[in-house]
Amino acid sequence: MFRPAFSAAQRRCFSVSAQQNSKVTVLGAAGGIGQPLSLLLKLNPRVTELALYDIRGGPGVAADISHVNTKSKVTGYSVGPEGLKAALEGAEIVLIPAGVPRKPGMTRDDLFNTNASIVRDLAKAAADHSPNANLLIISNPVNSTVPITAEVFKSKGVYNPKRLFGVTTLDVVRASRFISEIKGTDPANEEVTVVGGHSGVTIVPLLSQSNHPDITGETRDALVNRIQFGGDEVVQAKDGAGSATLSMAYAGSRMADSLLRAAQGEQGVTEPAFVESPLYKDQGCEFFSSRIELGPEGVKKIHPVGKINEYEEGLIAAALKDLAKNIAKGKEFVKSNP
Repeated sequence: MFRPAFSAAQRRCFSVSAQQNSKVTVLGAAGGIGQPLSLLLKLNPRVTELALYDIRGGPGVAADISHVNTKSKVTGYSVGPEGLKAALEGAEIVLIPAGVPRKPGMTRDDLFNTNASIVRDLAKAAADHSPNANLLIISNPVNSTVPITAEVFKSKGVYNPKRLFGVTTLDVVRASRFISEIKGTDPANEEVTVVGGHSGVTIVPLLSQSNHPDITGETRDALVNRIQFGGDEVVQAKDGAGSATLSMAYAGSRMADSLLRAAQGEQGVTEPAFVESPLYKDQGCEFFSSRIELGPEGVKKIHPVGKINEYEEGLIAAALKDLAKNIAKGKEFVKSNP
C-alpha cells in the first residue's frame, strides 16, 4: 500500500484515526499545487470533510479524489459566490494555493500583480464566511500575500494574527533533504531551522543550529544558495511547464496536519511559518518566519531565532531589507486596490 514519505512525526499521524470532525477547504484545488495537496489531505485520517473550490475543475477533482478509499467526505463546489461560501462555511483550516505558477526567469515578485488580486478576493470571502479558521497562504509571493490577507481581515474587523500563516514548510523540507544529500543521512532525522521569509535571500537557513554545524566554507555557501533558490531549480527543470507544485503540496499538507494535531490536543507541535511576529517588527518586518509552536488557537508561541553565528547574522540583515519591502508592497496593494 502506498504511503507518503512523511517525517517520523508525520508518519505517526497516519497511524491514528480522526478524533473529531475537521473540515478542510482548499481554494485553488484544481491547480498544480491544489490537486496533489487535495490528494494528500484525502489520505489524512484527521480530515473528515474536504471542500474543494476552483474557478474551473473543482467538482471534477473532487469526484476523482472521492474514489480514494479513506473515510473523509469530499465535495467540489460550483464556481461563484454561493459555491465559495458553502466551501468556506464551517472550515477549521483553509488553504489557498490559488494563483499562477512561476515560469523560467520569473521571480516570486513577478507573480505579484496577478496573485495579489486573487488572494485579496479569496481573503475577502474567507473573512466573510470562515473568519475563525486557520488560514494557510501558499500563493506566492508569500512575503506579500500574507500581509495582503491580514489587511483584508483587518478591514472587515475579523483579523486574528494567531490564525494566519504563510506556509514556509517547504524551505525546511528542502534544507533537510539537501543536507542529507551532502552528509548521506536520512532527511527525516535532520533538524534545520529556517527563518525569514519565503523567497530568495529572505530565506535564511540556520545551519549552526542543525545537526551539522560543521558545514562551512564553499560547501556551506553552495548549500545556503540552493536552499534559498531551490524553487528556481524546479522551474528550470520543468522547462516552462510549471514550478514546485508537488513538493509544495507536501509542505502544505504537512502544515495543515500539524495544525490539526495541535487542535486535537497534541503538545509540542512546531512548524516554521510566516506569521505576524514581534521578532523584527522594529526593523519594519511585521511578519517573520520562525519556529512556531501550535495550539488549539493557532499560534501558541513564537520561538526566537536563538544563537547564531556572524555569517547568519549577515544573512538575516540582508533578508530583512528585502522582507520589509515585500511586506510594505502587500499592504500598499490593499490600500490602493481595496
